[in-house]
Amino acid sequence: MPGNLKEVRNRIKSVGNTQQITKAMKMVSAAKLRRAQDRIIQMRPYANKLQDMLSNIIAASEGDMNMALAKEREIKKVLIVVITSDRGLCGGFNSNLIKRAKQLIAEKYSIQEKNSSISIMPVGKKAYDAFKRSKYAIQEQFVGLFSNLTFDATTVVSQWMMNQYAEGQYDAIELVYAQFKNAATQVFTAEQYLPVPKPAHTGKKNKTDFIFEPNQAEIVNYLVPKILNTQFFKALIDSNASEHGARMTAMDKASDNANELLKELRIQYNRQRQAAITTELTEIVSGANALAGG
Repeated sequence: MPGNLKEVRNRIKSVGNTQQITKAMKMVSAAKLRRAQDRIIQMRPYANKLQDMLSNIIAASEGDMNMALAKEREIKKVLIVVITSDRGLCGGFNSNLIKRAKQLIAEKYSIQEKNSSISIMPVGKKAYDAFKRSKYAIQEQFVGLFSNLTFDATTVVSQWMMNQYAEGQYDAIELVYAQFKNAATQVFTAEQYLPVPKPAHTGKKNKTDFIFEPNQAEIVNYLVPKILNTQFFKALIDSNASEHGARMTAMDKASDNANELLKELRIQYNRQRQAAITTELTEIVSGANALAGG
């Protein structure tokens, strides 16, 4: 068999093996996505209600008390928490998150960037790999958080961020993560974590009349950290579900591309094989005619 035919046959075998891998990875990601999707769907209404409660508390307490985690100050030092995945093979998921973080810096914190006052806290190895050689200071102690994605483990991180803000180590903390919509759609989001965002003013002065028991300061100091812990955990499981959705979609597309490539290679193989057979037949007929003529 001619050498070019052997090369095409080997390539067909190689693409077929790759397609088996991508199909297997798609099935694994689909199973993981199902669990992660159920988790975020159950979590989101609770987290959203807590966020509304937090906004109402801030609105009701504005001007009445001094909350360290809601107190705004001049922004000199910024911490940006970039939540990516630990592994690749999920399309443009990680690159889009890193791009969103850089866009946030360019649009909102350009002055702090010039003053070298921006720190990056990567959650996920892909974020760490992207920023470890950058000009930004890196807080790398929580890179492997996805290896133990539980509420208790993530509370350690969110509590650390609250302490850093309360102690004045940072004047603003932002989260960059992917909001899960469906398997094919993720919304790459930058969200202010600290100081606690104030509710948007709609023009109506509807200050909610809360009755605090035992007292306002004690309730707020207990409740606000709990809500912030929940918001950070929601961002992590949002990103986790988005990662599996992106990987499943990417592997499905890779399998389809492999199938198209296999079709083209088989057509090419058959054409070359047919040409080789035709050449051999022509040589045989020519030789037979030459003998008959002799």
